[in-house]
Amino acid sequence: MTRTILVTGATGTVGRHVVTELADRADTDGGDEAPDVASADLRVRVAVRDPDEAAERFEADEFVAFDFEKPETWGQTLADVDGAFLVRPPTVDTDDVTAFVDALGRVGVDHVVYLSTLGAEKNPLIPHHRIEKRIAESGVDYTFLRASFFMQNLTEVHGREIRERGEIAVPAGDGETSFVDGRDLGAVAATVLTGSGHRNRSYDLTGSEALTYHEAARVLSDATGHEVRYRSPSVPAFVSRRRDLGDPLGFALLMVAIYGTARLGLAGRVTDTVERLLGRSPRDLRTFATDYADELRPEGPGGGP
Repeated sequence: MTRTILVTGATGTVGRHVVTELADRADTDGGDEAPDVASADLRVRVAVRDPDEAAERFEADEFVAFDFEKPETWGQTLADVDGAFLVRPPTVDTDDVTAFVDALGRVGVDHVVYLSTLGAEKNPLIPHHRIEKRIAESGVDYTFLRASFFMQNLTEVHGREIRERGEIAVPAGDGETSFVDGRDLGAVAATVLTGSGHRNRSYDLTGSEALTYHEAARVLSDATGHEVRYRSPSVPAFVSRRRDLGDPLGFALLMVAIYGTARLGLAGRVTDTVERLLGRSPRDLRTFATDYADELRPEGPGGGP
């Protein structure tokens, strides 16, 4: 029987790697590390706002037009779906995501893997807490991937300041963060979606070490050959700067909450869950910085491409 896996957020930090990892598993001929879902029985459906653009970037079986804010797109998206990778885009209202969760339950999706954040079960102030609760109440089997801070945020969210100013400016104080690579999270999600023994469980996912942002800046400096400094601005100054960079107020305030956990010493916990699930060590920040060095170097003479 063919098992159709839906991937939302497929153009995002983690979703793109979920698609790649699932496609790799669909292409496997077997072997000791073959997934429980037979390769011939796995069908990957990518749900994005622009399926034509996504089809040029990814290999998948299906591409469908989908928008959390447009319920009229949900029927085609969910038709015959067995498992789903669910992400809440930062700009999408929580009510729209929880309404989609209800739709997952109504159409008979049997397993939802939700990308959450560390500590979501204890923090009712963040959207992930409410979404997790709704999924658990939906009757659908679930797996919560509670991830630490994405390494890719350094290139995608803070890359401009790193390139143009040579600085990481976040209100994290001297607290440590157990950075995790989005590529490893994609591999974990694919493993959970295609393997057994992961239903109705929650996984806390981190890298193999916790670093302060002072230490992270030194790692980026070494990898790029250009000095990167760390500056911890006040919350009002940080929000003002992020607004100047074009971030919505809600997203800027969400970042304040995330970096506040580091400032309070709550973001440095390290787990071995990624290693146990993947059978290998997670990538460290040095590996990430080396792999993404061209995206972190200043542009122009002496910089990147």
